[in-house]
Amino acid sequence: MAAAPLLLFLLCLCICGLHGTPRSAPRVHLSFKELMDTKTIRPFSFSFNTSDYRILLMDQDQGRLYLGSREYLVALDMHNINKEPLIIHWPASTQRKGQCMMTGKGGQGECANFVRLIEPWNRTHLYACGTGAYRPMCTFINRGWKAEDYVFRLVPGYQDSGKGKCSYDPNQENIAALINGNLYAGVHVDFMGTDPAVLRTLGGRPPVRTEQYDSRWLNEPVFVQIQYIPDSSERNDDKLYFFFREKTLESGGGASPSVLSRVGRICLNDDGGQKSLVNKWTTFLKARLVCSVIGEDGVETYFDELRDVFILPTQDERNPDVYAVFSTAGSVFKGSAVCMYSMADIRNVFNGPFSHKHGHNYQWTAYTGKIPYPRPGTCPGGTFTPDLRSTKEFSDEAINFVRNHPLMYHHVYPVHKRPLVVRTGVDYRFTTIAVDLVDAVDGRYEVLFLGTDRGTVQKVIVLPKDPNTLEELILEEGEVFRTAAPVKTMRISSKRQQLYVSSEAGLTQVALHRCPVYGKACSDCCLARDPYCAWDGESCAPFTPATKRRSRRQDIKHGDPLRQCRGFNAKVEKRLRETVQFGVEGSSTFLECQPRSPQATVKWLFQKDGRRKVLSRDREVLKTGHGILLKSVTQSDGGVYHCVATENRFKHTVARVSLRILDREIVEALTSPDGPPEQQQHPPPPPPPPQAEVRLINQYCQSYWHQLGTKPPKRTSRRHTESQDY
Repeated sequence: MAAAPLLLFLLCLCICGLHGTPRSAPRVHLSFKELMDTKTIRPFSFSFNTSDYRILLMDQDQGRLYLGSREYLVALDMHNINKEPLIIHWPASTQRKGQCMMTGKGGQGECANFVRLIEPWNRTHLYACGTGAYRPMCTFINRGWKAEDYVFRLVPGYQDSGKGKCSYDPNQENIAALINGNLYAGVHVDFMGTDPAVLRTLGGRPPVRTEQYDSRWLNEPVFVQIQYIPDSSERNDDKLYFFFREKTLESGGGASPSVLSRVGRICLNDDGGQKSLVNKWTTFLKARLVCSVIGEDGVETYFDELRDVFILPTQDERNPDVYAVFSTAGSVFKGSAVCMYSMADIRNVFNGPFSHKHGHNYQWTAYTGKIPYPRPGTCPGGTFTPDLRSTKEFSDEAINFVRNHPLMYHHVYPVHKRPLVVRTGVDYRFTTIAVDLVDAVDGRYEVLFLGTDRGTVQKVIVLPKDPNTLEELILEEGEVFRTAAPVKTMRISSKRQQLYVSSEAGLTQVALHRCPVYGKACSDCCLARDPYCAWDGESCAPFTPATKRRSRRQDIKHGDPLRQCRGFNAKVEKRLRETVQFGVEGSSTFLECQPRSPQATVKWLFQKDGRRKVLSRDREVLKTGHGILLKSVTQSDGGVYHCVATENRFKHTVARVSLRILDREIVEALTSPDGPPEQQQHPPPPPPPPQAEVRLINQYCQSYWHQLGTKPPKRTSRRHTESQDY
């Protein structure tokens, strides 16, 4: 029997099954092709010579998505990203590219204009900046009054320096926000990339930046996100928050990590000091963001490298939810985590004690001395300083204090004091995050979309299991690009129910839900626990709160089909068709069964002569994650095998296989090759097999090779499935 390929396949299945399904396995995993088959994703198909796609601005009002890439700016229709894209070619000059190459740059193609900033200037114009082949440059873009104008062009004859607005090196991240005509940016200011700063340029206020070459303020930072968040109803209290990671001064101590994550803030009306910190921030403060887990042994594992931040607005504009993605520092232990922070906790840390180096070992302690007036970090003319009109009126004592004490002593810990999502022991890291608020029948849920460095996006919800435990559910994972590439940026549009994902190679538009992939049955839809989906009486379909239907079934909190799908579950069992499979005496046979959910447990039942019992022959049966391997079948193994999956107390039959055992001698006689003439006389031919057995074997062989679409060889395989309907 030609069984070598089959045995290798079965060995692979056994190895996979013995390892089991990881706790972090998605309920549904879809390849790029499978996603395309669902017609719920749309890759950007316009091809031109560019790379490094980044979503830099999403304009919900005009329905436009603005991309920056290598030497191109692109405006896309948010409803259909392939509908008449508007493209601007904005390269660095040939002369500038040559000068860049002469400096020793350009080995990786950096001597080009990488667009890194697109911000709205007014109703009709955008402000854009690029690296300019290591000489940053900025310009204005005319986008017209409305999207239907199809206007997207550079303002002719205008170009200014991008220094302090965009990094020189395309590999150095920068962040920026245009507020009231002032551009606030976290960026590396010099050609060598050794002078990082948070700056304010443009507008009517004086240019201000962080203290230069002072590691107490910024120490080799990587900027991640910047966001304006008001602190109170008093506009003079308005602050700008920025998130970054940086080298820690304590890295030489051995136990301390080499990288720490930070949240910093400044007052929007900070104009610098009068005598000290002239044109420097006088309200700059920063604090550590902690995202960690404590193991069973009591050891705390930190995820110290901040990767992305998503600010989820709430009804109170002063208190959005802050979601952050972290990874572990170093390459020995690979892991990622998602933590959520409240603005109340962040403000409490900034209102707490300052860090101060004290003692002969210069250890960090809480500063216990006198705090000058106004308190460092307080905005002039705000709630607590109504008598001060400008930071230039701050006392020298207050200025000198903030210069030497920019770091807060307490750390910012996440809500629940633990991560929402943790990934360890996997071959990927999270790179980006987007969050959507979804209204379901039983409440409102936060759905997390997490991009990875493998080019996939996971859809996750986190539910409270009990007062001290959170339950994480990976609803689905999809490969959103044709070729694996790290996800660089993501933007989400709840209004259009779309997620936009960029990478080095391209952009993909992804629908927020694919309800039919969970299955047709009410139980499948209920167990999936996807807030976007509900069973509507016929199938798993998108749920809209405005739609009132008596047959609608949805249960996100509990996922209990016994309660939600009463009366519908029996129909699923009746629709399940029995498949027929053949085995040969003395040979191994694999019975396949894979439930839709990796969280389901599987039990096999064996039925013969009308009696059904649990299959428990451990020595003769090898159980895997894909089915069971009967090591050496006999005639007594013939019968019906039922694969029963149990999830959340709900049991249902996933597969029903009728196994028929073929006589080994008859199979060998019918499948053996013709020998030489002299060997055909000895021994004498065996008696003809029973006609019923011959018909079974012929049916098995002919159907098997018909499935493969090839001509049968002289030896045949052992397995055939007549029909299959899970």
